[in-house]
Amino acid sequence: MLVLLPPSEGKAAGGSGAPLKAEELSLPGLAPARAAVLEELVELCAADEEKAREVLGLSEGLRGEVAKNAGLRSAVARPAGEIYTGVLYDALGLADLPAGARALADGSLLVFSGLWGAVRMTDRIPSYRCSMGVKLPGLGALGAYWRAPMAEVMPEVAGDGLVLDLRSAAYGSAWKPKGEVAGRTATVRVLHSQVVDGVEKRSVVSHFNKATKGRLVRDLLLAGASPATPAELVTSLRDLGFTVEATAPPKPGRPWSLDVIVTQIH
Repeated sequence: MLVLLPPSEGKAAGGSGAPLKAEELSLPGLAPARAAVLEELVELCAADEEKAREVLGLSEGLRGEVAKNAGLRSAVARPAGEIYTGVLYDALGLADLPAGARALADGSLLVFSGLWGAVRMTDRIPSYRCSMGVKLPGLGALGAYWRAPMAEVMPEVAGDGLVLDLRSAAYGSAWKPKGEVAGRTATVRVLHSQVVDGVEKRSVVSHFNKATKGRLVRDLLLAGASPATPAELVTSLRDLGFTVEATAPPKPGRPWSLDVIVTQIH
């Protein structure tokens, strides 16, 4: 099983250790594209703070992120599993997973990134700020920029097993499974169910969507689940207590759609 995750907007900073060694990152086929994004991002942030803040969509309160990006090449690098924070990653709780579940996480989780393309939890990266929605002056919109290099490497990364896609739309734009890979891909939506005046109403949640997805992945890891198909994934999630409604693709070459229904938001 391969699990595709979005990154977090905020990232942990500080710590000690060696700087980035880009040649040691997973998915080496992305190396040239990573180098190009890193070079432009560092140069932009080092040359013009105001322009960089505008390009990156940063508020005045996040001005310090520009200086952080300017120093990426010499900044402390830590495992991506320690860098990414926020609601989804808090619910996932990598740090306190038992050894077997953590090994499974290291082998199956892949985080998409505007700067790196995609990284595994063990890849050592510095804290940075560059979302997939950014449009760099030289390279253009990063979602579109990453499509060609990701199309080259992702079919091999996906292998022949299940692909569980938990990415947001912006990060999903960088790679869309096609053909046979799409047929064994499942995308997940979290819906909040409420009964109002005797009628059930469902709504898409945002903040709690991330928390539910984090708990979902954690529970799969703790259970040592290894579903090979979307149908097996549905069974695994129901066995774990999740309420899941599945929609098979209308025709070959499309992913399955899974709705996880929650009645309590937390």
